[in-house]
Order: sequence, then C-alpha cells, then structure tokens
Amino acid sequence: MVYKNATQTWRRTGKAVALSIGLAALVVPAIAKAEQTLRIAMTASDIPLTTGQPDSGFEGYRFLGYTIYDALINWDLSSADEVSGLTPGLAESWEVDEENPREWTFVLREDVTFHDGSEWNADAAIWNLDKIYDEDSPQFDARQAGNVRGRIPTMDQYEKVDDHTILFTTSEPDAWFPYQLTFLLFSSPAQWEALDGDWDEFARQPSGTGPFKLTRLVPRERAELVPNADYWDEQRIPQVDRVVLIPMPESSSRTSALLSDQVDWIETPAADAIPRMESQGMTITSNPYPHTWPYQFSMLEGSPWRDINVRKAANLAVDREGLQALLGGMMAPAVGTVTPDHPWFGEPEFEIRYDPEEALRLLEESGYGPDNPVQARALISTSGSGQMQPLAMNEYIQQSLAEVGIELEFEVLDWESLFPNWRRGADHQTSRGAHSTNITFAWLDPFNGFYRFMHSSLAPPNGFNWGYVDDPEYDRLLDEARVTFDQEAQDAILAEFHAKMVDDAAWLWVAHDVGPRAMHPRVKGFVQSQNWFQDLTPVYIEE
Repeated sequence: MVYKNATQTWRRTGKAVALSIGLAALVVPAIAKAEQTLRIAMTASDIPLTTGQPDSGFEGYRFLGYTIYDALINWDLSSADEVSGLTPGLAESWEVDEENPREWTFVLREDVTFHDGSEWNADAAIWNLDKIYDEDSPQFDARQAGNVRGRIPTMDQYEKVDDHTILFTTSEPDAWFPYQLTFLLFSSPAQWEALDGDWDEFARQPSGTGPFKLTRLVPRERAELVPNADYWDEQRIPQVDRVVLIPMPESSSRTSALLSDQVDWIETPAADAIPRMESQGMTITSNPYPHTWPYQFSMLEGSPWRDINVRKAANLAVDREGLQALLGGMMAPAVGTVTPDHPWFGEPEFEIRYDPEEALRLLEESGYGPDNPVQARALISTSGSGQMQPLAMNEYIQQSLAEVGIELEFEVLDWESLFPNWRRGADHQTSRGAHSTNITFAWLDPFNGFYRFMHSSLAPPNGFNWGYVDDPEYDRLLDEARVTFDQEAQDAILAEFHAKMVDDAAWLWVAHDVGPRAMHPRVKGFVQSQNWFQDLTPVYIEE
C-alpha cells in the first residue's frame, strides 16, 4: 500500500480560571491596528504547551500544534464539503511493506527548514522520536511523551535509512499507523541546543517548521503568532500579520469580548447569545464533523453502570432533540459513537431514542426507580476543548436522568484537571469516586475513535480506557480490524464492533458537535473543515 503526494481520504460519509473582559480590554488593543491582527478567544483557561506536543486536548493541537509545527503526515483542512483526509507533511510519501506489514518507509521532504533556519532531515526526525520514546536521551521530555505516546501505541522501532528516509517498525501490523502519526509534531534540535537543552525555555522560544512562528507567550493571558514567510508550502503562507490567542473559558466572557470588539473570533459561542450576535452582524459558522459528546462509564466493581439495564435506561432518558433546541440547534443528536450514515455504524438492535417509559421499565427490572434511585457520580468540566456547553448540557442530562430514577452527582473540574485524569482511570484518586467521565473526542480514525477507549490493553496508564472495559469480543474485533488493510473489509469489522457497542449501551451517547464559531464580519477567508482542527492560514481581515 503506497501513499504518495496525494490526499489520502478515509472513507466517511459522514468559571475555573477565566480571563476577564477587563483584562482582554487592557491587553488586546495594545497591538497596532495598522497590521492585520486576528484575535481569537479560545475555550481553554491557559495557553497550551508550545514545545511540540500540545496539551489542552485537541484545542491545543488546533491553535498551538498545527500552527507552529508539522507532522510527517498532515490533515487536509481545505474543504468544507468532505470529511478531512490525510496529506503529505514533512514526509513526501510513505508505504507499508506488503510482505512485512510491520515496516513502513517514509521519504522525507527536502529543502525544509525550522524557524531558526536549521535543516529538517532524518537526523532531526530521529532526534524528535527520541524526545518521545527514548527515556535515556538528553532531549527526552516526559510531558511531551505523556501527551502523545497513547496516540501511537504500536510504535516499536525507528531508524535512519539515509538523510531523507526513515524506517518505522510497528509492534504488530497496524493499518491505522499513518493516522496516528498526525499527532507527532517535530521541534528543532538546533533551537533546543541553543537554549541549553531547556524545554521550559524552548516553550517560550519554540521553533518548528509550521506556517506560523510564536513571538510572544504570556501564560494564562495570550500567545502571539506571526507568519513563517519561508514555509515550505507556498499555498499556505498565512494571510494575516499576527494571530493573538486568548484563553477565555467562560462562554459569556467570550461573547462579551466579541460584541465589544475585544476579539474577532470566538470558539463555542453561548447558544442563547447567538441571536444577539447575529443581530449585530456577527457571522456564525458551523459544520458537522467526526466528534462525539458522551459519558464514558466505569466498569469497576461498585459502579452502577455495570448493569446493562441502567446503561440502556440512561440512553433512553435523554431527550436529545430537546437538548438540541436548548443549544440553538448547534448539535446533532448522537445514537452511537459515529453517525448512522457512516460505514462503521453497523446494524445494532438497540435503538437509542427518547423513551422514558421504557427507561422506567428497565430500571424497575433491576430494582430501581424514582423511589429507589440509582446513585451515580460523574466527572465534568466547566469548559474545554470540544466540550461544547458542558455545564448547561450536564444540568439538562442530570434533570432528565432524575425523572426516571437515576440521581447523578457531579464532580466539577477545570479542563486542565479533567483531561489528564482520562489516562489515570476511574480508580485513581483524582477521579474522586466517579462512575463516569464526560470528555469529548474526535473519531477521525478507528484507533482514536474506538481502540484507545475499548481495548483492554489500553486501560490506564496505557491509554484512554478510563473505565477499564475488558471484553474479549471487543478486543477480538478491534485486533482483527487493525491488521486488515483492505478498506472495505476493515469497515465491515468496525461496523460489527460498533453495533455491539451500541447493543451493550457501552456509553451514554448524547451529541455530535457542529463546531460553532462566531466571528466579526471583517474576518474573511475561513473555510470550516469537517474536522476538529482548522486551518488559519487562508484567513484575512477586511477593514
């Protein structure tokens, strides 16, 4: 199987720490208005890590990953009409050895330099791999490793073949390996050495190969990016002079900042404020993309979710259309991890719908009901990457479950605390005895959509199987799909897996995000891709 100089599309159809408006007002207008400055209010409460492997979930990758850095394989974010596929990044081409499908050969792009002017080549690639995988190397960074290792679990060996070729060997055949490599970003070895091997200093003066350079970083306040005029892809040299990224976790603060001209663009606008923003000429953009907003259940002893009747009742108790109306239409109801028109959906027998009477019957069958409610606890966040409107949505679900006999208590964390708990697991002290966690995710590929959550081998600390799911049939199907390189055959296996997951009511599925954003009408050129990640390079300001 060869991937070469062409977009490779995966077949799819488908109040913790807030930056006040006063602070934004003090900081943002200091920038000279003569230059084209794009000011974005993020949902994060701090600036994501800038050393190469961002934290803060995929919002970190969106704003301070794929702006400053490249991967060997990048996402093609140029289309609003098709689900994003893969496109060559720092690798011009790649192929798997058909006789030994554990070996992948990558031919690296030539004539690419890091922001500091040093050369991108195989030595730089191996240095970056060592920073993640070789704990004895001087450049090893545990923080970066923790942010990405779980996304590339079959990485086994890597070696330089020549100055522009590297060979990867996976621990087992892995048809999803190219997708996983999109999360491995490459930093400049020369810059790290010039900064005396100090990753903290590197975070303030990072050097990647991406279309933007970081010029200023003020923790919890702002990060400033300027164009990389020497970017290797001339079609993606940024159009604006500067991008200012501002952490602003409260949706009301973001809305006020936009309406008072403190920012030009906000992520996840408050649903009840959309009519007001539209009346003042703001542009509201949205586009469905592979993203799910669920509750991931604990299967540990003592968890009420071990009872399939309770799991099914929860899925039947939520009026998703009512929630959609509450959010101003800015969601799609979820009846599984993927959408029903997707080839991975399959043919489950359990129909997820709003049916409180059936939910009451199922709970009664297990000895529960409004007079003897199920007692459950959930970890939720106040904001965060892809979390949509977590407080309003969780309160809605809490009320819905209470009506059928499930009392849901919340442990509310800020996003920067909730996200790392994902790999610590349901039995970790930071889970505070919770029986479920509410963290959204993108199902861009089978590993990140299914495998990392449901395979028993990826229970904490190895991966994101937070609830310690251990089902041999899940493992069998996922393992089979992973070594199936024929796309149609792989889709059929994944459809069988997903149907079983729905029939087991393995999670509480609530919504698919549509990525709402609000922008001042002077923001032009934005193409909202069907992806969690977005391309800032074509955006410009029209005064």
